[in-house]
Amino acid sequence: MKLCILGGGGFRTPYVYQALLRDTGSPRVDEVALYDVDESRLRAMTAILSQLGAGFPDAPVLSPGTNLVEAVEGSDFVFAALRVGGLEGRRCDEHVALDLNVIGQETTGPGGLAYALRSVPVMVRAATVIKELAPDAYVMNFTNPAGIVTEAMQSVLGDRVLGICDTPSGLGRRVAGLLGLDHTRVQMDYVGLNHLGWMRRVLFDGRDVLPELLASETLLGRLEEAQVFGADWIRSLGAVPNEYLYYYYFNRDAVRSIVASGTTRGDFLARTQDEFYRRALAAGDGAADLWRQTVARRSASYMAEAKGGTQNEPVGERDVETDPAHQGYAGVALGVMAAISRNERQTMILNVRNGTTLTGLPADAVVEVPTMVDANGVHPLATSQPDLHQLGVMAQVKDVERHTIAAALTGSKAEALTAFARHPLVDSVTVARDLLTGYLAASPEIAAVLAG
Repeated sequence: MKLCILGGGGFRTPYVYQALLRDTGSPRVDEVALYDVDESRLRAMTAILSQLGAGFPDAPVLSPGTNLVEAVEGSDFVFAALRVGGLEGRRCDEHVALDLNVIGQETTGPGGLAYALRSVPVMVRAATVIKELAPDAYVMNFTNPAGIVTEAMQSVLGDRVLGICDTPSGLGRRVAGLLGLDHTRVQMDYVGLNHLGWMRRVLFDGRDVLPELLASETLLGRLEEAQVFGADWIRSLGAVPNEYLYYYYFNRDAVRSIVASGTTRGDFLARTQDEFYRRALAAGDGAADLWRQTVARRSASYMAEAKGGTQNEPVGERDVETDPAHQGYAGVALGVMAAISRNERQTMILNVRNGTTLTGLPADAVVEVPTMVDANGVHPLATSQPDLHQLGVMAQVKDVERHTIAAALTGSKAEALTAFARHPLVDSVTVARDLLTGYLAASPEIAAVLAG
C-alpha cells in the first residue's frame, strides 16, 4: 500500500514512520511518498527516516519530492500535516492577537481562525488533486485547526476525510493508568469539537469508573488536567475537559501569562526548529539521534503556560512516549489504516461528519466523538447529547468555524470579520475589526486569501 504524507518534511513525520516500522500486519504500507515544498527540510527528514528504518529489512520505501501530483497519485492513504505559512505564519497568528490582549494560539481563538484562513484554500486544492488521482484513498488530516480543515476538505471528499487528534484518547489512557486498569478494555464517552471537548464517562466492563477518579484527592491530583484546571473545577463540571479548554476557562490568565513571558510557542519553535534542521543536514549518521534529543526539549514546553511555566522555563516534563501532541496521533493513524485495509475493527475518538450523532449541530458539521472504523469506513457511534453548557460553546464555535471556511473559500472580508467577532474569546466587534486589519497587514497569505 502507498501512503502519501503531505508535509513530509515536518518534524513529526518520524512518529508516523516509526509506527509503520512497528506494524507487522498484512497488507501494510510499503511505500511512503513524502511531499513538501521545502527541499532542504525534505532532505533532512529523509535522512532521519532512513536511519530509523535501517534495522528493518521490510521498511517502507521512501519517495521524497516536491511534486504534489506525483506524491498523491495512486495513494491508498493520505496523511495531511501541512503548515501553510510556516512558523513565521504561526508567530504572526499569535502576536497579532496578543498585541490586542486576545489569546494567540494556533488552534484556539483568533489565532486559530487566522491559521485556518491560510490553510483551508490550500487543503481544499489538495483534496481536489486527491479526488482526481487517488479517488479511493482515505485522508487522515492532522493539519490544524484540524476540525475546520477536515470539514472544508469533506466538501470535496466527503466521509473519506477524517481528522486525527490523540488528546482525548491520551486522556483516556492516563485515566485508566491512574486507576490501574487495562486501557485497551476502556471505553471513553467523549463529546466535542477538535480541541474543545469533555470526557464524560470512562467505562470499564460496562461500569463508569470516572466517579472513582473524581472522588479521590490523591488520584485526581496526579491527573495532568487537574494541575491545569484545578481539581475543584473538574469536579464542578462532572467531566474532564480537554486541556485546550484552559484557554476558555482561564482565558485572561492564559493571555496574561503568555504576554508576560515575552515568548510564544511559535517563537520557541521558530528558534529551535530552524536550528534543528540546520544541524540535521550536517549531522550525517547522527541525524536520527539529534531528532530524538530535540523531541524531549519540545515536549517539556508543550502548553507550558497552562502549567505555571513559560516556553522559556517549562514546568516539569511531558511523557514523550504518550504525548498526545506528538507520538500518539501516529498510532491513531496506523489504527485507522489497519481498520480500513485489514478490517481490524477499532473504536477511536475522531473528527468525523456529525450526521445524526449530535442533534444540536448540523448533519454536515465535523464533530469529535467516539467512532467505529472498519473496512466499510468510519461510523460515529450513538452517544448521549451534550449538556447546555457544552452544546452552547460547541454551537458558538461551530458557527465561527463555518464563517471562517466561507471567508477562506470566497475571499470575503465580511465573513472573516463575522468569524472573529462571534468567537467567544473575542469580546468586542471593535477588537474583531482590529484583528482583521492586523492580520491583513501582517500576513501576505491571509491578504491574498481575502482579496475577494
